[in-house]
Amino acid sequence: MLSQFRDADIKVHRFNQIRNQADMKRAVEAAAEQPGLIICTLVNRELAQFLQDEAEQSALEVIDLLGPILYKLSDILGLAPQQEPGLLYEINAEYHKRVDAVNFTVKQDDGQELRYLYKADIVLVGASRTSKTPLSMYLAHKGFKVANIPLVKGINPPKELFEIDQNRIVALLIDAKRLVELRTARLMQLQQNPRSKYASYDEILDELICCKQLYRKNSKWLTIDVTHRSVEESAGEIIKKFTALGLA
Repeated sequence: MLSQFRDADIKVHRFNQIRNQADMKRAVEAAAEQPGLIICTLVNRELAQFLQDEAEQSALEVIDLLGPILYKLSDILGLAPQQEPGLLYEINAEYHKRVDAVNFTVKQDDGQELRYLYKADIVLVGASRTSKTPLSMYLAHKGFKVANIPLVKGINPPKELFEIDQNRIVALLIDAKRLVELRTARLMQLQQNPRSKYASYDEILDELICCKQLYRKNSKWLTIDVTHRSVEESAGEIIKKFTALGLA
């Protein structure tokens, strides 16, 4: 609007995050020192009325930008407005948190970008096809930055795994027969030999024994059996335990 009055010497003073009458009173007093027009965007109607009263005492004029819109929306929707300042900011902050978490998690999938592992809220470890990636993405959409690292028999886990907060590591377990089913289905989907070593029961059993041995050596890791759990259930269990530890 001010762009329509380019020849006028107008100074704009902004008073943000006004949450109570004391803050409002200070803002009005500051405005009264150099009288002008007060334009407000207050969702709290009680605070808006207080501003109107204070401004009148100081011979200041107020234009309320949100009041008429809120009343009209309330009438159309048949609902009362929340009248809580900062709701839009909270929604935007939560949205950006989830976006950042998803971007981080995608880059950290399958043991990538280990130099940023320390930034993860949760680190998932487990054998191949133990739902690490879908579980990571589900948790990311809940706002958690997640990394996942595959455990391969005969290959030591990356050193970075042991340099981070060990309480943030979640070790995934699964029944050997169930893992055979998952790997066989994956091989068939890729049109590869379902009888390969990758889906062999004996090989899988040996892999899982190695995983369990590693988990026992690292007692701070949270162990979750995903055999009979959906991704949502596994995520819920992780969030619940992280919350109890004050990590969520």
